[in-house]
Amino acid sequence: MEFRKRREMKRTKIEIIPMIDTIFFLLVFFMLSSLALTRLNGLPVDLPKASTATQQAAQDVTITIDAQRRIFVNKDPATPENVGPLMLAKAGGPKTNLETATVLINADASVPHGLVIHCIDEARKVGLTHFGIMTAPEGQSGGY
Repeated sequence: MEFRKRREMKRTKIEIIPMIDTIFFLLVFFMLSSLALTRLNGLPVDLPKASTATQQAAQDVTITIDAQRRIFVNKDPATPENVGPLMLAKAGGPKTNLETATVLINADASVPHGLVIHCIDEARKVGLTHFGIMTAPEGQSGGY
């Protein structure tokens, strides 16, 4: 009876460097693809500073009031008279559920308080009730 010598099993090695490269590739891919999904509806303005400013999710309707007191609804020009109906149209129309729609106010720091209140009042007239006011964190330059 003849016995053969068994082959010794080689221990497998897990190479960590290619795994790290793959993970970083996936990380960069998902970061860049998520940036492409972000929608910015407002225009750049000089926002007032706030020490408690936090990052908010994207909103349905953005009202921008620039330093020249021009009003924009999602980058479309508006007048103080037609800002309400235009906001309603941008939120999805009167047949949509306005309970979930949010209006983000993006006003320049030099805009009079009365103009901002007028835009909020016009939004309430058409049924929009949730509002957010954009601010820039302290130490950061304003702008959207």
